[in-house]
Amino acid sequence: MAEEDAGAKAAADFRAYVEDMLGRGAAKDIPDEVLREVLSYAVKAFAAKVEDTGEEFTAVDTGVVTATDGATAACGIIRTVDLNMFDITMWFNRAGSGSGARGG
Repeated sequence: MAEEDAGAKAAADFRAYVEDMLGRGAAKDIPDEVLREVLSYAVKAFAAKVEDTGEEFTAVDTGVVTATDGATAACGIIRTVDLNMFDITMWFNRAGSGSGARGG
């Protein structure tokens, strides 16, 4: 339970920080290193949980993340880890993936 509480607090703190920065029109002032670290560990945790459970779950809140946000982030990750669309197609179609992610 302590791990859940710590994770929920960290998420709430980061959410408040991002909402404040975006609300002030200051996205450009969010340090690259901060976004890189948060996104890196969020992606690492998501992948580990999917691998451990064998099930996908809804990766983002669609009330918060738009299609443009998702595509921008996905393309950034794809480029950064040096994947191509052939690689993505193979992963997208692997058993269990994309077959109805459950809400989280």
